[in-house]
Amino acid sequence: MKISNLRIDDNNYKWWALGVTIIGGFMSILDTSIVNVAVPKMMAVFSVDTNQAQWILTAYMLTMGVIQPATGYFCDVLGNRRMYLFSLAVFVIGSALCGAAWSNDSMIIFRIIQAIGGGMIIPITMAIVYQVFPPAQRNMAMGIWGISAMAAPAIGPTLSGYFVEYLDWRLIFTINIPIGIIGYVLAFLVLRETPINREHKFDFGGFATSAIGLFCLLLALSEGTDEGWSSGYILALFYTALISLSLFIYIELNHDSPILDLSLFKDWNFSLSTLVTFIGTIGLYGGIFLMPLFLENLRGCTAMQTGMLLFPSAAAAGLTMPIAAKMADKFGAKPIVVIGITILTMGSLPLIYVDLDTSNFHLMLFMMVRGIGLGLFIMPVTVLGMNSVPPDKINRASSLNNAVRQISGSMGIAILTTVLQNRQIFHLHHIAENINNASSAATNMINSYQKKFLHYGDTWHIAKLKSLAVINSMAQRQSYTFAFDDAYLVLAIICGMAVIPAILLKPAKSKKSSSAVMLE
Repeated sequence: MKISNLRIDDNNYKWWALGVTIIGGFMSILDTSIVNVAVPKMMAVFSVDTNQAQWILTAYMLTMGVIQPATGYFCDVLGNRRMYLFSLAVFVIGSALCGAAWSNDSMIIFRIIQAIGGGMIIPITMAIVYQVFPPAQRNMAMGIWGISAMAAPAIGPTLSGYFVEYLDWRLIFTINIPIGIIGYVLAFLVLRETPINREHKFDFGGFATSAIGLFCLLLALSEGTDEGWSSGYILALFYTALISLSLFIYIELNHDSPILDLSLFKDWNFSLSTLVTFIGTIGLYGGIFLMPLFLENLRGCTAMQTGMLLFPSAAAAGLTMPIAAKMADKFGAKPIVVIGITILTMGSLPLIYVDLDTSNFHLMLFMMVRGIGLGLFIMPVTVLGMNSVPPDKINRASSLNNAVRQISGSMGIAILTTVLQNRQIFHLHHIAENINNASSAATNMINSYQKKFLHYGDTWHIAKLKSLAVINSMAQRQSYTFAFDDAYLVLAIICGMAVIPAILLKPAKSKKSSSAVMLE
């Protein structure tokens, strides 16, 4: 007896399932980036400072990181369909509450509720896609699914900027309500339930230690730059994370039904694909993080303009994914992954030389090359690793894969933020050393600006102060530009590091099976 209300033949069911789960996946990923642009507006509405408002973002990220490891267990004992419907409902309810938030504290609480649903949606949708598609079609299925995953982070800032500037900032949350309701109804009618295994006992020890460890690790990574990496607060978080995650590993290796099955790492391809994913996600989020800062803080672009400049790279990645899937099916995933990472690295290298005079066309071109590289490797490497996983462990593997993505995204942003700040200080000191009375260029520049201010009626003293302020502003901007170049160099090196584990991947075994086991 089928649980779904629509009679869909087995051959078409997998495509219907892919279509309805893309809706939830897109909304969940979109909400990781759409809120950022609206934070200044919320600060003004709720009358809070930056330290208080940043928890609107941090609470969402931390909750997603904590909830994802447990998702596999709940899917095993309750079923993927039931869990997908539950997570989507929680996400929509959380979105509605966020849209009605009356204070910063209420917004943080409602964002946590939203993240509980959003954190479970991604691993569940990935697990559903793997279970309904046969190995021969998984590359194509994940390539289509990945279009939404790549487009959402780029669309988020643009859409948010439009809502904040022209409509109502609360729409960034309430827009999820009608889309979520449509997605819920379609999923209710289409999805079929997966086999349920109620014999698994909940791993309380594993969940507690993973929750504490991941919470402290992600919190330390998100606040390390502001608090100082050597501060007692950040060190305490890292030590707590180290102890908790060490206990977590011990518990998982000795538990009959671990919340995250670490034995999956015994498989060569799964381990290396996870490592490539870890490094590649840093490359993905690093580019999305650095370029908006460069465009808005240095070039003076609005959120809308920044989104429009970044959208072609997301479109390039989305269009490349189905092509990468076909190429992986024809030539094998490994060479496509290696080529994709190489293109990503090569696309990152020109960014080392960007400055205030670099044209928008060239910036879009460089980012599009990065997008093509990301589109080529990010899904094929995931499929290559997941194909090594036994069918009964797909849910756990999906949860583990997404937990790794969450950690690597936060780690990448933390690393690049630290590089950006430290190198700006370094370059500013270096520039300041050359601005003195012994420098004829600096003296001529100061005198030139001073004459201009005197011409407009300022006193000699005021003109002197204004000219020094202009020189200082120029030094700040130049040091910031150099710092971005250094950060992009680090990003390119990190991306290039993924080539080594990609080369060590084993080619996928030929699988001629073209029919999936349909779940009734």
